[in-house]
Amino acid sequence: MILADKVMTLRKKNGWSQEELAEKLNISRQSVSKWESGASLPDIDKIIALSSLFGVSTDYLLKEELETEQPSETEDVYEAAKERAVSLEEANGFMGLVKKLAGRIAFGAGLCVLSPIPMIVFSGLAEYGADAGVRGAAAISEDMAGGLGMVILLILVAIGVAILILGDMHTEKYRYLEKEKLALQYGVEGIVRKRKEDFAGRYRFCIVAGVTLCIIGVVPLMVAAAFSAGDLAYIYCTAVLLSMVAVAVFLFVWAGSVQGSFDKLLQEGDYTVEEKALHKKTSFFPAVYWCLVTALFLGVGLYTDNWRYTAFIWPVAALLFVAILYIVKEVAKARLEKGD
Repeated sequence: MILADKVMTLRKKNGWSQEELAEKLNISRQSVSKWESGASLPDIDKIIALSSLFGVSTDYLLKEELETEQPSETEDVYEAAKERAVSLEEANGFMGLVKKLAGRIAFGAGLCVLSPIPMIVFSGLAEYGADAGVRGAAAISEDMAGGLGMVILLILVAIGVAILILGDMHTEKYRYLEKEKLALQYGVEGIVRKRKEDFAGRYRFCIVAGVTLCIIGVVPLMVAAAFSAGDLAYIYCTAVLLSMVAVAVFLFVWAGSVQGSFDKLLQEGDYTVEEKALHKKTSFFPAVYWCLVTALFLGVGLYTDNWRYTAFIWPVAALLFVAILYIVKEVAKARLEKGD
């Protein structure tokens, strides 16, 4: 077999598309296509990279008379070929894009937390507003409150989710940073680490401020209970709680996105080589979990028609998410250690 046939055979044997092989070699898909069609030949560096990537010898690739695959000569070269080189231009492009999108993504996440507030307030006004002397509350029926609140909730959630999806689509071309082992080119690590150090103060402030908001958000409810306030006061306090949690979520997501861009490039924190392997095993969980929580929220709310208490599903779900995700990761880690 000629080199073109061997490259195609080995690529298909590994289950890779031309585009996937091109990404691993940091070249264009057209280059791979030309190799396999015999229109061009890879240079010596790419021959070595192909040898290491496929785990075969360079002799096997270059000598047409060799039909049987032979193992790669050096394990070190093989390991190096598995690393994805990242240039300064790529690193700057990624960090700049994340910084640009971080505010929008954080806003979208905050909208999802804010979405139940109109329904809670409208339902409370319809049920207790007239008794509390709120002007115009008597004109709001429970059916109107529930219907209008649900429409606003769905609109806010739709906008929030659309923002999150669009943000994810914009960063699609940098998805390899989360999955592959990286090799930063000369000088890139120092620049990324400097930016991370410069951002450290703002990151700490956002985390502390977010945690503080989550804690003091419960204070209005405690004050209302201490003074035996009316039901409408509890509803307003719940709205205040969700508003403060939404601001906290904005801070968490914004700071986490920017911090994550540095960690992905440096392969630190949640993006070490070991964590990337673990992420492949657990990446399904967040999407499945929050879809189930949303379905539970809507189902319980529609069944009980008591959105004021149903809203507490969100903060409870957020706390459970951290605990369940930890368990899922530990199970996946144990399976990885066993080689499953």
